[in-house]
Amino acid sequence: MDKGQTEEKSIRRRTAWKNIVGGDILATDFFRRQTKLLVLIMVLIIFYIHNRYACQQQLIEIDKLKKELTDIKYDALTRSSELMKQSRQSKIEEYIAGRESDLQTSTNPPYLIKE
Repeated sequence: MDKGQTEEKSIRRRTAWKNIVGGDILATDFFRRQTKLLVLIMVLIIFYIHNRYACQQQLIEIDKLKKELTDIKYDALTRSSELMKQSRQSKIEEYIAGRESDLQTSTNPPYLIKE
């Protein structure tokens, strides 16, 4: 009896494996009744994969833009410091003296006009 039952189980396993690999399992009554559910699950899986891919692409873009923003901030800071350096009173006086202009630095302090 044991030998007959084991042979029967092995035959069932082989036929079950053949049904799965051959695609005959999809023709069973259970899968025909659940076709809409299986299609919905496949659509959700595809949507999930697409959503994850899009999210990864956006994270890559965000990292790239953050790096670019940091570079631009440093560039703006450099330009601002260069402008401050060029607009100092001593630099302006040197520039005017080099041009041989009649402009001179005021000796009187500025005063406020009130209304």
